[in-house]
Amino acid sequence: MDENRKNTGKIAWIDLTVPDAAKVRDFYSKVVGWRASAVSMGDYSDFSMMLPYDDAPAAGICHTRGVNADLPAQWMIYIIVDDLDKSMDACREMGGKIIAGPKKMGEERYCVIQDPGGAFAALYEKK
Repeated sequence: MDENRKNTGKIAWIDLTVPDAAKVRDFYSKVVGWRASAVSMGDYSDFSMMLPYDDAPAAGICHTRGVNADLPAQWMIYIIVDDLDKSMDACREMGGKIIAGPKKMGEERYCVIQDPGGAFAALYEKK
């Protein structure tokens, strides 16, 4: 089975987009022990939050700026899909909405959806 295909449906990443990422970074560092690694976004930095006992990334904390300007302030899961365009079509057909995107991250693409129950998630097509 293709390596990408066997990851379909898995949660690839989780992050939080908020107006003051540095304040929220400090909050989670103190509350759960995550360590921050700055991720340059040009004129500001977002943060990859690392586990307290090694350098494995646990989550991202991002500013509501740039490509993240239209994302809701909540923990966002990124679910791997085989074909982003087909998944977006299915989302609409099933009563969901495309909230943001599709957007590119290098060769990969994602979009933010809202399901019929009102919850948000991102669909993520890996290359």
